[in-house]
Amino acid sequence: MFSGIIENSAKVISFTRLKDYQLVLETDLKFTDIKKGSSVCCNGICLTVVSKKKHNRKILLTFDVSKETLNCTNFNQIKKGDVLNIEKSLRVGDEISGHFVFGHVDDTSRLLSIKKVDGSYELRFKISKSLKGLVAKKGSVAINGISLTINSIKNNCIILNIIPYTWDKTNLSKLKIGDRINLEVDMLARYVTQNQKKLR
Repeated sequence: MFSGIIENSAKVISFTRLKDYQLVLETDLKFTDIKKGSSVCCNGICLTVVSKKKHNRKILLTFDVSKETLNCTNFNQIKKGDVLNIEKSLRVGDEISGHFVFGHVDDTSRLLSIKKVDGSYELRFKISKSLKGLVAKKGSVAINGISLTINSIKNNCIILNIIPYTWDKTNLSKLKIGDRINLEVDMLARYVTQNQKKLR
């Protein structure tokens, strides 16, 4: 489980196919408590560390990635040199500054527009009809693993405001119109919605 508060970024060193796919990331975040078997959220996807080693004063983290993950996320588009958002898993007692993020991507969503509003940025994403009932104005959503608040919902689109700090510290600033992001709805909204359907 994660909070959606991005701790750092990581550069894709390689993404190759073996039996499954293997992702190698390079980061300067000193994951002193990360070891083989630890969970790390990479662009909103919970992955398991299969190896960790030092490399040129940085850390290389290696993950196995299944075909299912490729089919359900934007990992079928990543390439060497891309930058991913990363966050280590929560511990009991950690501060929850964002919202509960499971690292289970519900869908990918296409970026429709970027609009600068004073010092911030307004991003508009198209969402599938199946997720429309699971998002709400002022509700939470995770975009590439980032905990964000939905400003408004219009015509199957969610509109988000990105403050300068988040824009500078995540890979949102590298997005281009048409790019697809990983989207996870708020788990609390999912459970409430499902329970309401069962009661009908």
